[in-house]
Amino acid sequence: MQPNTARETAMAAWLDKELKGSAYSLAPASSDASFRRYFRVAVDDNTYIVMDAPPEKEDCRPFIHVAGLMAAANLNVPEVLAQDLSQGFLLLSDLGSVTYLEALKGDKVHGLFLHALDALVLWQCATRADQLPHYDDALLRRELNLFPDWYVSKHVGMALTDSQGQTLNSMFDLIIANNLAQPKVFVHRDYMPRNLMVNDPNPGILDFQDAVVGPISYDVASLFRDAFISWEEEQILDWTIRYWERARKAALPVRNDFADFYQDVEWMGLQRHLKVAGIFARINYRDGKPHYLTDAPRFMGYIRHTCERYNNLRPLLKLLDVIEAKNTAVGYTF
Repeated sequence: MQPNTARETAMAAWLDKELKGSAYSLAPASSDASFRRYFRVAVDDNTYIVMDAPPEKEDCRPFIHVAGLMAAANLNVPEVLAQDLSQGFLLLSDLGSVTYLEALKGDKVHGLFLHALDALVLWQCATRADQLPHYDDALLRRELNLFPDWYVSKHVGMALTDSQGQTLNSMFDLIIANNLAQPKVFVHRDYMPRNLMVNDPNPGILDFQDAVVGPISYDVASLFRDAFISWEEEQILDWTIRYWERARKAALPVRNDFADFYQDVEWMGLQRHLKVAGIFARINYRDGKPHYLTDAPRFMGYIRHTCERYNNLRPLLKLLDVIEAKNTAVGYTF
């Protein structure tokens, strides 16, 4: 890949120095919903990943810190081989190019998810105080507010009335109260098939820089109620029970009754899905990345499913009816 921007020229100069002048080829590896970009560097018979994280937009230090925590927990994460924080470049070991999302087919599905559950339990068991930010009321609420600010207002074009705003805020209060009442552990915060790599050992884990200490059900909800692939609830129940059994065996503080734990997973998922619907709209309108919004209906389905199950969420369900009717009326297909 020939440098075609000042940033790529700077990255090439940095790589020349770190690789001591060795000949290499560079190709796009992946991108994500942030401002980070990833490139695969081939040097002789070896490959590496270079992270391009513009320092005015992204901070590499949380990635480095969490990578260390995860490696100490015997999880398979990229090794940081070289860094330049002032320019926002990291050189990482390569965990391959096959994501769980691509590999979850046929008879491979169950085994891959069991590996993901084992890794999740290891991560949660590694929880230590004063290592990561807390998923507190302010952060949970700020994330939830992405839904009215970006999905409802910007995407649907709907201005909530005072009464509707009060209803939404009261629903947010209920959701956050459940979330904060849950036991706290290390949370990856985006533990989903797109961020898990088929590797040895499985899974290779990516995109962990936003990790926090937060509700124990969060990563379970992320794993099985994904942005890009859906599963029947019977299958989700089976995998969630298997996680719960592993967590209990590892003395993690999950609820004693599985039904109570599953409710926590659903309410935590509700917080995440409302947030992500807002994020997908923001990525479209602020960052010019429209393809994420095509998965918004999946998230609205998750949200409605949970609201239909619990009577105290019915006011939110009624408000969603109004929002989705408006969404249809203005002619959006997603």
